[in-house]
Amino acid sequence: MKKIHFIALIFLCSCTVQKINKSFTTSDIFDQGHLGFMLVDPDKGKTLVDINSDKYFIPASNTKLFTFYTSYTVLGDQLINGLNYLERGDSLIFWGTGDPSLLHPDLKSEVTLDFLRSSDKSLYLVDNFDQVEAFGPGWSWDWYNYYFATERSSFPIYGNIVRFTGERDEPNYKIYPSRFAKNLTQEHIPELESFRFRRDRFENKFFVGEGDEIELMPFERDVPFVTSAEFTAELLSEALGKKVSVVKNQSYLQLDPKKLQTAPADSIYAQMMKISDNFLAEQLLLLVSDQLSNQLSAADAISYAKENLLADLPDEPIWYDGSGLSARNMFTPRTVIALLGKIRSEVPLEKIKAYFPAGGESGTIRNWYPADEGQPPYIYAKTGTLSMSNALSGYLLTKSGKILHFSCMMNNYAIPSSQLKTELQEILYFIHDNY
Repeated sequence: MKKIHFIALIFLCSCTVQKINKSFTTSDIFDQGHLGFMLVDPDKGKTLVDINSDKYFIPASNTKLFTFYTSYTVLGDQLINGLNYLERGDSLIFWGTGDPSLLHPDLKSEVTLDFLRSSDKSLYLVDNFDQVEAFGPGWSWDWYNYYFATERSSFPIYGNIVRFTGERDEPNYKIYPSRFAKNLTQEHIPELESFRFRRDRFENKFFVGEGDEIELMPFERDVPFVTSAEFTAELLSEALGKKVSVVKNQSYLQLDPKKLQTAPADSIYAQMMKISDNFLAEQLLLLVSDQLSNQLSAADAISYAKENLLADLPDEPIWYDGSGLSARNMFTPRTVIALLGKIRSEVPLEKIKAYFPAGGESGTIRNWYPADEGQPPYIYAKTGTLSMSNALSGYLLTKSGKILHFSCMMNNYAIPSSQLKTELQEILYFIHDNY
């Protein structure tokens, strides 16, 4: 009787896998572009579904899976090293490690500020900004006005953005940091339904557009500012209430500095993964580079990861930035699956659930892949979205108690991404419900 039950179970599983395959291969939606999908049962070491898993796809923000794994492996989950500094006589000489947390509107770290404020020495910021290109390779020039392309820098402050917020029925909006109010000019745009904020392409001049009829709704808009060593020193001086001078002598960068620990890495990973924060992803690679060599180079961090952490992946990652904004990035679904396996083996499951977006509950998939009413999420996965590129890769929990690994990459679809998500949502729930 046990043998009959076992054979019946195998038959049912086989039928389920066939239905999953058929759901993809006969879909009128997925037939309109290039699809890669892989589903693995890691406990059995068995590939359940394999559709173009060996083909390269543009991963968009699935790139952050690689950034996360590299950062977690090198930096750990404790406090990051947020400041390099030397003490020379009556001078405190310091420079950035790429730490994004200083006065960030969401992370709100003031550890560096408190450290500098408590010093009785003259403060000197070493200009190492030339180590970091503001935009990553392959980024579009016209993204400068959007939060998703916030400038990378060696010493971020305020998250390198100006945040404009407004509440329902309140006549005024708020600006963080407030010092940027003096950089803001009003402009009239007829028939504008809401406030519109923008920045001059090359200068920190901001504009707010107001229309003839404005319905002020709750909003939050982050606009990047142009970074430089001089402007950062100015912002630091204002925040500290004492002067910070810029030092151009980069010989200090060759010395062995002391390190100031600042923000918890955990909070940065969670923010980066859940809301797919491109700025934090880019800065994490700089923190990795600083940890490895006291230099700031995303390319060096990627090279280190590929050679020392990811050499066992089935296909070489074609990897250019930390966030996935670059369309030069290309990964295969089976390589993403292998990476998910590495993450699962090295990161506790409770941390994965804390870092990753949860279907129907949090992050970029809070409105998608919901569980049955009253049940916990069954999808913990990273999204990816660029023009004509969509991806979702992560962990699927089945009703039978299994944890499956999956990677879905969709390129060259000229249809709304909502159609792709709706189709994928039905298939993933079927797997959850039946496998």
